[in-house]
Amino acid sequence: MKLLAGLLLLGALCESADAKLNVVATTPDLAAIAKEIGGQNIELTTLAKPTEDPHFVDAKPSFIVKLNRADVLIEGGAELEIGWLPALLDQSRNSKLAPGGPGHVACAQGVQLLEVPSTLDRSRGDIHAAGNPHYLVDPVNAKIVARNITDAFCAQDQKSCDVYRANLKKFTDALDTKLVEWQRILEPFKGQQIVAYHNSWLYFGTRFGLKIDLFLEPKPGVPPTPTHLAEVITKMKQDKVHVIIVDPYLNRRTAETVAAKTDATVVDVSQFPGGIKGTEGGYIPLMDYLVNAVARALAAKP
Repeated sequence: MKLLAGLLLLGALCESADAKLNVVATTPDLAAIAKEIGGQNIELTTLAKPTEDPHFVDAKPSFIVKLNRADVLIEGGAELEIGWLPALLDQSRNSKLAPGGPGHVACAQGVQLLEVPSTLDRSRGDIHAAGNPHYLVDPVNAKIVARNITDAFCAQDQKSCDVYRANLKKFTDALDTKLVEWQRILEPFKGQQIVAYHNSWLYFGTRFGLKIDLFLEPKPGVPPTPTHLAEVITKMKQDKVHVIIVDPYLNRRTAETVAAKTDATVVDVSQFPGGIKGTEGGYIPLMDYLVNAVARALAAKP
């Protein structure tokens, strides 16, 4: 009996020593960065699909179980997930993941958010009190997020902290190298205008010197109307704008209708790895696709 008890205790200790950090990320971009940092030391679950609107994720009951068992929750913050995540957290009954808890990572911390409203006025559409939450298409912000995730992993799994720090350096070094390349590719198009369906590309435009301030939506979150689209078409013709970018969860047919009247090119884009075929490899492959796809479209004169 003593031998059996000893073997069971030894097995439990070994299992505990080999246990991976259980991590839940709300969106695939955050998950991709978490994977870069955690590697084989984490068990990773992503809640939102790469083709899903991050504001309106299908909150499945199974998510509650995943959150209940998690050591770390990684969320974008800045009200990106406010429509679906708080209720899941309440039902998960995992105090570690509550805002301010040791396992809760609000990735917007340290990011200079843009378009912070001076007053909240719902007549202006779906605006966020903290600012525009679509900040991860700026690679500089991705480095801030990677540091936030690394700090959280180190706090929860101190024995593996050196591994996490080494992975952070590898990822940020690769980003620094690629950022030089991406800026060189888009440099010839600085100041040019692009039409977006929804106001989720502000940070991409700001980083690379592109104007992305004309939208198919009349207001954020408000569906396009014929009157507004007619105004967009007129503006595109006047300013010779010939590129429209559309995320996979938005109505591409609307963009195609506008493009047909303006000789524009519709470019499929995504904020998330896997949202566009060929970008499943992670954050850097996604940014590679975005930069090159936009550059090709801008270079092709109508």
